[in-house]
Amino acid sequence: MTNTAAKPVLYGVLASAILLGVYFAVLTLVSGWGFTLEQFGNYWYFITSLAAGFGIQIGLYQYLKALVHGGQGMGKVVGVSGTTSTASMISCCAHYLVNLVPILGVTGLATFVAQYQIKIFWVGLAFNIFGILFISNKITKFKKHI
Repeated sequence: MTNTAAKPVLYGVLASAILLGVYFAVLTLVSGWGFTLEQFGNYWYFITSLAAGFGIQIGLYQYLKALVHGGQGMGKVVGVSGTTSTASMISCCAHYLVNLVPILGVTGLATFVAQYQIKIFWVGLAFNIFGILFISNKITKFKKHI
């Protein structure tokens, strides 16, 4: 693997690991380790897909950045998609925050998240796919002009 390819792969794997770490840390702090493992067991396919998609975007972004020595706005797409991925993963259990923060507004948000949990996962995956396609398209266009 060349140095040009190794760094983006490393960044992508690291980004996926960090996203999973955030997921496990937040849920463990909110609801305990047992609950976190239960939720991961129930939704592992969404959670790992979101983390992998985010890692792929980071890797592609780093690769493109290495090619052109500047992202030209791609960071915004990665940032929005990454935020959506993290929010989708955490949303599977965010309704349990009601137990910790009994604020009226949070109760409404928690009810919304609990009701639309699977749909929120799908939105996160859609953002991941969009981000991957967008950055891949930029790489393809850039390579055509080299």
